[in-house]
Amino acid sequence: MNHRVLIIEDEANLARFIELDLTHEGYEVRVSHDGREGLELALSEEWGLILLDVMLPSLNGMEVCRRIRAVKQTPIIMITARDSVFDRVMGLDNGADDYIVKPFAIEELLARIRALFRRVHAPAEERLLTFKDLTVDLDARTVKKGNQFIELTKREYDLLVTFLQNTNIVLTRDTLLDKVWGFDTEVETNVVDVYVRYLRHKLDETDKERYIQTVRGAGYVMRS
Repeated sequence: MNHRVLIIEDEANLARFIELDLTHEGYEVRVSHDGREGLELALSEEWGLILLDVMLPSLNGMEVCRRIRAVKQTPIIMITARDSVFDRVMGLDNGADDYIVKPFAIEELLARIRALFRRVHAPAEERLLTFKDLTVDLDARTVKKGNQFIELTKREYDLLVTFLQNTNIVLTRDTLLDKVWGFDTEVETNVVDVYVRYLRHKLDETDKERYIQTVRGAGYVMRS
């Protein structure tokens, strides 16, 4: 497992604080205070995780994230002072795996890092999810139905993975919001219904049973 962490954060005191705590936890840490320099480091070396601030000199964090994601799948946690739904959605849609809003407790950041490492560095046999004729490759981030690749947005993909990792478990809308959009999201629960509908449109065939079943008064389930 790669425990190298790249911190791209222009607030020197905050970056140093995070660096010391991560080093104490056993991570190998490198710090950059500039967006363009941070991007070069992210692309030229291999990292287990990147902590990426949004407001950076030379190149903003959203653009850095987009350019990293165009060529690498390195896990990224965005650090932002902007606590708006738009900014958080933009970060996730640009390829970030998670986000945390300033000011934050270091314990929360460490917990998010551990959770992300567990998810990303799961054993190889857990990196391939199957359900009926669906196959999701978590490393390649691909979805196949039979022999056909299905194109999904990041949010649709995350929602599908959540269902596949919880087959036969009824997931409430609140649970799906927590797992896919983040526990402190301000998005309304009806957005779950919208994205389930998007998934059904791309996955279901009209003459067959739906992959995602509605459980009235409870939520949704993928039942084998």
